[in-house]
Amino acid sequence: MELDIIIPVYNEGDNIIPVLDALKNGVKTPFRVLICYDDENDNTLSALASYGDPGFGILKVRNRGKGPHGAVVTGFRESDAEAALVLPADDTYNAGIIDRMFEKFRDGCEIVAASRFIPGGCMKGAPWKKALLVRASAFTLHHFARLPVHDPSNGFRLFSRRTLDQIPIESSRGFIYSIELLVKAHRLGWKICEVPAKWYERTSGKSRFRLGDWMPAYLRWYFYAFATTFLGKKGKI
Repeated sequence: MELDIIIPVYNEGDNIIPVLDALKNGVKTPFRVLICYDDENDNTLSALASYGDPGFGILKVRNRGKGPHGAVVTGFRESDAEAALVLPADDTYNAGIIDRMFEKFRDGCEIVAASRFIPGGCMKGAPWKKALLVRASAFTLHHFARLPVHDPSNGFRLFSRRTLDQIPIESSRGFIYSIELLVKAHRLGWKICEVPAKWYERTSGKSRFRLGDWMPAYLRWYFYAFATTFLGKKGKI
């Protein structure tokens, strides 16, 4: 398989079928979907049980850890494709950029970021505090720490097999693994690319974004990026 699409879920019964339909209609790259869930009572599984043949493989993966971090990392471990892409469980509008992301990977990019903050992308409907912090961190990391992407905190991202096999994940909470892998790959000097993506505040289901809980862990990798640029840390993680 060329691409595994990892979707961490938590009671996404109202969202998952439209997402799968969007992938079916919008992605030409051969792919498989890994649905990563916490427990057997998740209503996502009930929705999947009534779903017909989508024309691509769907693997249901029980979270061997805890929360969204555990779900994604479990998906990485189950993945055996050339690249793995993490997709939010309510994203029905970005399927059309996945082929382009995979093409960037084929061109030598180890990480391909979906960016809300470049022409063609957008971020709409976010609470003002979340929007302010996300935009401020993105601006400073790109312009001052010189990360080669404009949206370092977006969890919608493609990772090469090399990245997943060779860069250890130290994070243990939320979606912090995504910026961790990004800043470590940057320190190693690996090629990183981005494509424009859209983002809208979810209208169904419950977000697992926890700003206060994740901030200390996020700041570790935020300053790691600055250390790479200003303390001569490039080349070794």
